Amino acid sequence: MSFAELGLTPEIQRAIEELGYTQPTPIQAAAIPKVLTGRDLLAAAQTGTGKTAAFMLPILERLKKFANSSASPAMHPVRALILSPTRELADQIAVNVAAYTKYLPIKHVVVFGGVNMDPQTEALRRGVEIVVATPGRLLDHVQQKSIHLNKVEMLVLDEADRMLDMGFINDIRKILSLLPKHRQTLLFSATFAPEIKKLAEDFMRTPELVQVARQNATNEQVEQHIYQVDAGRKRHLLSHLIKTRQMSQVIVFCRTKQGVDTLTRDLKRDGLSVEAIHGDKAQGVRLETLASFKSGDLRVLVATDVAARGLDVSDLPYVVNFELPNAPEDYVHRIGRTGRAGATGVAISLMGEDEGRQLEAIAKLTLQALKPEPVEGFWPSWVPRAKPAAEAAPAPVQAAAPAPARKSATNGAPRHPSANAAPVGTYGNSAGVAAGLAEPAPRRAIGRPGSRRREVSALLLPPRYKVESPRGGR
Repeated sequence: MSFAELGLTPEIQRAIEELGYTQPTPIQAAAIPKVLTGRDLLAAAQTGTGKTAAFMLPILERLKKFANSSASPAMHPVRALILSPTRELADQIAVNVAAYTKYLPIKHVVVFGGVNMDPQTEALRRGVEIVVATPGRLLDHVQQKSIHLNKVEMLVLDEADRMLDMGFINDIRKILSLLPKHRQTLLFSATFAPEIKKLAEDFMRTPELVQVARQNATNEQVEQHIYQVDAGRKRHLLSHLIKTRQMSQVIVFCRTKQGVDTLTRDLKRDGLSVEAIHGDKAQGVRLETLASFKSGDLRVLVATDVAARGLDVSDLPYVVNFELPNAPEDYVHRIGRTGRAGATGVAISLMGEDEGRQLEAIAKLTLQALKPEPVEGFWPSWVPRAKPAAEAAPAPVQAAAPAPARKSATNGAPRHPSANAAPVGTYGNSAGVAAGLAEPAPRRAIGRPGSRRREVSALLLPPRYKVESPRGGR
């Protein structure tokens, strides 16, 4: 199937062909015809499969009849509103809209917090047909009366589950109350929680369901690894993997902003090109960092889950979970940053001793058997090592054969067993004792005939009583 078969006009086809789009992805092929009919749509698809084009291309096709080159703001009311949970995702959608409308006189603007409102206000007052926004900043413009939503015909809630997780439900309800009741509502997400279905029941009219893959499934193009390691050695293992695997580009996810800053500092000490993005960073800094990473000037990007939605880096080869997320759905979105648009990728997770609960939740959500494994040289202290075969079955101990009795140097008769303790001629030498000889020095009987004999140690005798050695020496 081609995009022409989906009913898209030549202007749109020309724009997407220049972007390298050849055939629609499964979600695009399933969603575009339904969106063109004007029906509400509830769509689930794996992250990285082209959801943005799945809703933007048919929206542009429907807005084509309103396209005009007039300079009057009244000729460019807001007709399509796309809500996004994060600034990064909103900015990414706006980049795609700019590319798709290259040959159409349709205006658009993106509004989000963290930057000066004045340029956004000026663009809105000049008139735009498409607004991509985060909920909070959109309500700021509503309060300042710089935007009017009474002519919106199409609403898109992108990554609605994330918006609910971030506490935007009240903002969403307020925005929906400002829109015309007769409109088309599209809800796109990689995961569907019960709260999402409840939201759909409240604000959508008998929506059609499009689901090209099992809910909460991970991308089959992504190779997944779980490495066990002590928490204190995670940073060292990460540096080792980046260098040994020669990772040219990698996104590393942490749970907290403080964790992101600490890891970024440590990796810089290891000589890596690395920067951090999280909610406390100024929006201008975040956009500059992302641009540097996408261009390849930056090797490692350390981020919180704020970057799990909306980051679209072409052919990103690696994603690393420095810490497993507490919400298993975030695992799906994190590793979805790689293996996008049919490409392959590798997702690596570093698992500490106290992260077994998170791994179980991820396996339950994704219905995958994720087997953790240690890395040689970074063996975790809490994982027992397998004993070598030689240690597991030791050879039986054989009894030592008794030593033959030594013979006398004079008549060949066996000597007293104690004579085996040291060679002849060493009894007056302290070296035998120092060498650890177990047998004491022999004793010699002295005295006149018929008298009571007294045993005296040979070591105490004067030299003239010492036994001469076979060599004739004393």
